[in-house]
Amino acid sequence: MKRIFLTLIIPALMLMVTTAWAGPYEEAMFAYEKGDYTAAVEKLRPLAEQGNVTAQATLALLYDTGYGIPQDLGEAVKWYRLAAAQGDKSARYNLGQMYDTGQGVPQDSVRAYMWLDLSVAAGNATAAADRDAVAKKMTPKQIAAAKKLVSECQQAKKACD
Repeated sequence: MKRIFLTLIIPALMLMVTTAWAGPYEEAMFAYEKGDYTAAVEKLRPLAEQGNVTAQATLALLYDTGYGIPQDLGEAVKWYRLAAAQGDKSARYNLGQMYDTGQGVPQDSVRAYMWLDLSVAAGNATAAADRDAVAKKMTPKQIAAAKKLVSECQQAKKACD
């Protein structure tokens, strides 16, 4: 009987302790994992507004996919740009995809190439294949323009759109 009691009480205590030590981002992810997307967005937004890059990228993804909240590509682009400006490789990749397909932004192969190449530079090796696929649809002049934007963005160390 004692063993059963401990088997039940210890996980409950661990959950309470973990929740007590969790920060706002962890609380947002806990809400997300429970399927409470409204609470997750409510907890992520203040963090994102304070410049938390992970919160910005996560909030952008929620708006991009519409998973649990109404899809809003304009909001997704806004938050992806802010996270991308801080070097988030996933935000850069997703912006590249959006520019390639024209979702949430006007279709622009030069910008798509730029964002995908910046994602590669940030450590996303898988973005290289997508960047190369975009390049196959571009003229040499467009590729040169995209590479120039990449270089300018890397030198400026700021938002690059």
